[in-house]
Amino acid sequence: MFLSLIIPVYNEEKRISKTIIAIDAYLRKAGYKYEIIVVNENSTDKTSEVVHELMKEIPHLSIFDNPENHGKGYAVREGMTEGKGEYLVFTDADLSTPIQELEKMIPLFKQGYDVVIGSRDVKGAILDPPQPLLRRVLGDLFKLYRKIVLGMWEIEDTQCGFKGFTKKATEDVFPLCKVNGFAFDPEILILAKKKGYKIKEMPITWKNDLESKIRTSSLFEMAAEILKIRLNLLTHKYGKI
Repeated sequence: MFLSLIIPVYNEEKRISKTIIAIDAYLRKAGYKYEIIVVNENSTDKTSEVVHELMKEIPHLSIFDNPENHGKGYAVREGMTEGKGEYLVFTDADLSTPIQELEKMIPLFKQGYDVVIGSRDVKGAILDPPQPLLRRVLGDLFKLYRKIVLGMWEIEDTQCGFKGFTKKATEDVFPLCKVNGFAFDPEILILAKKKGYKIKEMPITWKNDLESKIRTSSLFEMAAEILKIRLNLLTHKYGKI
């Protein structure tokens, strides 16, 4: 298996079919073996039913239906640890980062990088349309806070929902993770950094989604989770790294 593509979902019945069909159509043309794993965080709509119906047409599609909603971090962690691919990539159900960006990611793995992350904040990134001013300001403040607390000054965008790991990096990093909320992204990256893996921030084309599940209030929860990650590092909750 060359690639595992993981999609965490919560109440995505309106667009998950379109997303999966688009991903499958692209990967069919890629010429390598792949699987698509949907992790459903106890959706209250018909997300699960839609995916199960698609599984009749797409044999390499599977779904994990969690009986409780633990958070996006939990869903991504479950999908990544279950994936069988040589490379494992997770992406958002809204496809804010087009699946075609894999064309830029795979060669970077071939160059020796262990972790490749999509970024909206490095040279070459295209945002269409740009984020609203308030979200940009709040995002910049969160970025500065995250850099100060965790010391990841070299990474500009930890929150883009398009990230890829080699199988080895996945096996070493994800089982250690403890954050279930949106701050799981900084957690997996700081752990990968501490483990000595080579991380590459890749400029992507990104489309602003007005139906995004992330709200301003989530920033406060993420701020608390960032502190928890720092405390976990100081108290060796992740082991000796």
